[in-house]
Amino acid sequence: MDLDIKQICCNIFKKKSMDELISTGKRSELKKTLNVFDLIVIGIGAVVGTGIFTIIGTAITGSSESAGAGPAIVISMVLAAVACVFSALCYSEIAAMIPVAGSAYTYTYATMGEFMAWMVGWILMLEYAIGNITVASAWTGYFVQFLKGFKQYLPDFVINFPLWLRFDYKTMSAWCNTYGVDIHDKIPYIFGHIPVCVNLPAVVIVLILTLLLIRGVKESTRVASIMVGVNMFMILSFVIVGAFYVKPEHWTPFFPSDMSGVIMGAFLIFFAYIGFDAISTTAEETENPQRDLPIAILGTLIICTVLYVCVALVLTGIVPIERIDIQAPIAHAMSYIGKDWFAGLISVGALCALTSVLLIYQLGTTRILYAISRDRFLPKSWRLIHKKYRTPHVMTWISGLIVILCGLFMDLNISAALCNFGTFTSFVIICVAVLILRKTDPNRARPFKVPFCPWFPIAGILICGILIAYSLNTLKTSSMYFALWLLVGLLIYVFYGYGQKRIEEKGRIVKKSAD
Repeated sequence: MDLDIKQICCNIFKKKSMDELISTGKRSELKKTLNVFDLIVIGIGAVVGTGIFTIIGTAITGSSESAGAGPAIVISMVLAAVACVFSALCYSEIAAMIPVAGSAYTYTYATMGEFMAWMVGWILMLEYAIGNITVASAWTGYFVQFLKGFKQYLPDFVINFPLWLRFDYKTMSAWCNTYGVDIHDKIPYIFGHIPVCVNLPAVVIVLILTLLLIRGVKESTRVASIMVGVNMFMILSFVIVGAFYVKPEHWTPFFPSDMSGVIMGAFLIFFAYIGFDAISTTAEETENPQRDLPIAILGTLIICTVLYVCVALVLTGIVPIERIDIQAPIAHAMSYIGKDWFAGLISVGALCALTSVLLIYQLGTTRILYAISRDRFLPKSWRLIHKKYRTPHVMTWISGLIVILCGLFMDLNISAALCNFGTFTSFVIICVAVLILRKTDPNRARPFKVPFCPWFPIAGILICGILIAYSLNTLKTSSMYFALWLLVGLLIYVFYGYGQKRIEEKGRIVKKSAD
């Protein structure tokens, strides 16, 4: 019995050597087509989206579970950016050292062993797959706004299609309670008991992007480049035009009476920054990963931070805090100053931004699942490569279906908070991994090195850890879901992943003996 326990402990802490990981990446079946420009497009496409077009409204005004930051949202953004900087530096060092698909999952496998690697991979699903639910929900909101711009040309049943075809059940229930409407009058029921609520636009756009990703990563980044170009033009236009309508008195008082709103604002707005780590998931498809990955990760973070601060200053300077719209704050700001035509353009920009985020998150989900499946924690059949397009088509379909199915019962704010929990946790792991590798493998070549090590990685651990602890105590519902998610991941490893890994190891031994 003692021997079994000792063997189990040895197995769960078993690491993959750096050389083995790098060798696996070099033998990858994925096609190497991405350059540094493509990577920055992926980064900006993943970062500039839901956070700036939707979540920023809740962060400024507050919610039922937390106070708002008010104009001090700028401070929240700086705090979130600082939390990202330390983690981004750590990502850059490890991504350049281990240019392999899988992001934090792969890096954890090299430093902390298979069990922690699996749990980090499972947590990354919160960042990408569950985070994509937030993006898909926001996409529907802006799509509805976009349709309203054509009310003179399209029939009313298209412009105002039923609410039960644009909301999940929980959101629909909250809407009915707010307006005092009987939910049975607004949605159909199967057999009189099963409610039917489907976010149809979100389902359609996820299916379209899934098909695009199957065609190839280069084709996907071309589409993302167009979307990012339109999005950047719209955001810069909002900043330039809106600057002429800013009233400084709207920034007074700058700080809210409840300073917890600034901290919670940093947690919520952090959702606007996540995505730069999606760059590292494409390492095996990058032509020169050692050089290009660090440049793209840090470049994306700098560009997006400057954009966010400018947008936040203009938004809070145009619209009084109590009048800021939660669902589409930037488009509403233009309507508030009488620029309805510009609000329509903002909706187009938001659709492009959210589409690019959906695309990149879906790409990240697929590549992480691909790496996990390659290590036999998930069925081998999941990582089959398409013979024509050289993409993991089975995994791409699975990741798309996960977003669609989970989107049927999860609302935007809960999925955004879950996404943040997953991101903060993976960032802490990355900072810890850098510290471990500096001790265990100090002589390995590092094309990029985190400055002021160990202080910068420690700062990243402390900042992200504090934000996690504070949020777990504040966001009760999301915290419960986060704990449940971890439990499900643990059970999958115990009852499936661990056994499959041992079968793979026995197969290797038998093959080696035969040779």
